[in-house]
Amino acid sequence: MSYAIEMNKLQKSFDSKKVINDISIAVEEGEIIGFLGPSGAGKTTTIKILIGQLKQDAGIAKILNQDSNALNNDIYEQIGIVTDNSGLYENLSAYDNLLVFSRILKTNKKLISILLERVGLGEDIKKKVKNFSKGMKQRLVLARAMLNNPNVLFLDEPTSGLDPATTKEIHKLMLEMKQNGTTFFLTTHNMVEASKLCDRIALFNEGKILDIGTLNELKQRHYLNRRIKISLKSGQIQYLDLAPTSSERIANLFAQDEIATIHSQEPTLETIFLKLTGRGLQ
Repeated sequence: MSYAIEMNKLQKSFDSKKVINDISIAVEEGEIIGFLGPSGAGKTTTIKILIGQLKQDAGIAKILNQDSNALNNDIYEQIGIVTDNSGLYENLSAYDNLLVFSRILKTNKKLISILLERVGLGEDIKKKVKNFSKGMKQRLVLARAMLNNPNVLFLDEPTSGLDPATTKEIHKLMLEMKQNGTTFFLTTHNMVEASKLCDRIALFNEGKILDIGTLNELKQRHYLNRRIKISLKSGQIQYLDLAPTSSERIANLFAQDEIATIHSQEPTLETIFLKLTGRGLQ
């Protein structure tokens, strides 16, 4: 089977510290894979290996069936990358920044205004980038990465520091691109973002994938204390086992019109990650 991204027993160390520790994963075309983990977990290093900026110590990394250590221009024309250090031309306007790359990538320049509008920079199209805030620059880099309608798009914390309205628009744009076949490799420490967007989520810490699956698969695997929480109109809280033995009690509470709310106690991604690592996602 052909995959958009492949890693097999990937390893990378800096000095004596192992940053990537035996990662294996295959990402299908049109899939959004999320690497959910705290800063310093090795997420950015993984991207750099995949796009050929770093060489692994062991294992195999491939993108669009080509070894990441030998990527050619054809592959780079089919991928997009958004990272913190994606360079911009500070003395050019937002439009002219994208125009430079539109000419390099041989894309239709009519897309420039459309993308700038979609990432919330429609009113800043003529403003020089040196006058942009960090969040505005981040949005411009995202628009630039989407210029060539890439087959694979690497997003390293793409909405960090952005306002909710812009984040929502970027999420919408990502899902539209996914429908058209774009594969996304998303690194984030935002569990809400991962929950909304990702087909599968890899819980990642200290260079290791601790668990991987769909949101529902992860929740079910770690839903060990299977209980439901019932809030009564009196203000009382009751916890019952999620089992047939609780059905009579729940039916009686409904019959007496005593229930205000009822919730399952499935774990969140945050609590699963805390359980696996003993630390939070920040």
